[in-house]
Amino acid sequence: MTDKVIQIQGLIKRFKDFYAVDELSFDVYRGDVFGFLGPNGAGKSTTIRMILSLISPTSGTIKIFDKSLKETRREILANVGAIVEKPDFYLYLSAIKNLEILAKISGKVVPKNRLYELLDLVGLKDRAKSKVKTYSHGMKQRLGIAQTLLHNPELIVLDEPTTGLDPHGMKEIRDLIIHLSKEENKTIFLSSHILSEIELVANRMIIIDKGKKIVEGEVDSLLNKNSLSVTVEVNDIEKTLSVLMNTKWYANINSSSSNKFSIVLEQKEIPLLNKFLVENGIMVNALVPVRSLEDYFLSITKGAK
Repeated sequence: MTDKVIQIQGLIKRFKDFYAVDELSFDVYRGDVFGFLGPNGAGKSTTIRMILSLISPTSGTIKIFDKSLKETRREILANVGAIVEKPDFYLYLSAIKNLEILAKISGKVVPKNRLYELLDLVGLKDRAKSKVKTYSHGMKQRLGIAQTLLHNPELIVLDEPTTGLDPHGMKEIRDLIIHLSKEENKTIFLSSHILSEIELVANRMIIIDKGKKIVEGEVDSLLNKNSLSVTVEVNDIEKTLSVLMNTKWYANINSSSSNKFSIVLEQKEIPLLNKFLVENGIMVNALVPVRSLEDYFLSITKGAK
């Protein structure tokens, strides 16, 4: 069995003349906490809906557990748990009763002791018999995660799970995600606009903008834990890439746009790269080290909000 839990190839979703997702390709590996990042309108929610088979792609392929989603949808989704937007519950019923009903609706036979185990896992066992209407927003989000675990899925898809939470609630969700990954051996696909949260929990990530992949890789590598990621602004990007093509630096280029590129370097290499470009007729307008996910995100999406 492949270590790739999700394989996306050439994914396109077009609404008339608008490409919400445009030739998107990436892989999620078994055991990943995979951060899925992008500014508003980047195509994140559309991609998630295609992964969950809520909408169909215009073209491209989605494989989950090494099987075609199009051909084996029911079998695949039986091993996927997801929260998309805000989870809904019966507010005048208790948390344990909600889980009982949701388990029956899904067609799963879940012993009651397992339901209590799930509530304990998400820190709600002491409030198992409280009506959900008395729950805070953060508690409802944690109950939503318990719901995704009813059928013990291997893959969990979380779409903006910390939206609207205070710092304490965000930490609770973050700790829960880490626990699910490390202790429960779940693969987690995590969409979020809160960049610091991704930085703290994800081991791999992708950033998309306008439906296209900007960069994909290991968080530590992209965030320069062992080196620096440098955004270089030049007067002629095509000439610059051509000049760099036969150098050791070319393989370290993460992304490029109309007038800039992002490259991973050791600190001592920064002046050497600058000198090399200038000597080869390239005007270097800016050369900026990136130190955090937020800086990195803003630099490669050109400041998109």
